[in-house]
Amino acid sequence: MAGSGTRERILEASLRLFNDEGVAAISAHRVAAELGISPGNLHYHFKTKQAIVERLFMRFEGRLVPCIDATASVTALDDLWLSLHLNFEAVSEYRFIYRDISYFLNEFPALEARSHALTARNVIAAEALCAGLAAAGVIEASAEDVQMLALQLVFTTTCWFTFKRLISPHQPAGRHADAALAAYYALTLLGPYVVGEARDYLNYLRAKYLR
Repeated sequence: MAGSGTRERILEASLRLFNDEGVAAISAHRVAAELGISPGNLHYHFKTKQAIVERLFMRFEGRLVPCIDATASVTALDDLWLSLHLNFEAVSEYRFIYRDISYFLNEFPALEARSHALTARNVIAAEALCAGLAAAGVIEASAEDVQMLALQLVFTTTCWFTFKRLISPHQPAGRHADAALAAYYALTLLGPYVVGEARDYLNYLRAKYLR
């Protein structure tokens, strides 16, 4: 039990440091120092920094995949907003992954295929989502529109928190508030295609977040 507790503390500290300062800036020794344990103790649980990163990536997959899969079956804008919100919360919790993606893929090639597979799954789910909204009469969109909207939604999901740092670099992160606003911005990508009563809900969100 003690070993399991130390392992969990290592992962939690690593996630916090990676998110705050970036993966490249943090060594295994720095994580050990942060926790007040010896490098040898950390090495007992994780042989390398890569092993820590791989374990955190597995947890990220576990958080994000259910959100992605749930999005694919949404056929109403209010449900979509909630689904996107949960998606952005998962990305924010492990924001070092997408924020440092170039370094991440170069330094940890063993995770490249899994990163590509996760993104492909996201795109497929987004296409199913947009096609479902069109079939339900929530949006009017051609097959080409559906493909483009899907790519835009995935792009926004993966890049939002990096972009946010560029426009508000000194603003402290508030994960839940940021995720809600990000979900709204992603939802407005569908704005030009929304028809019927769904437009009223979109207008409600616009008033809520832009007042």
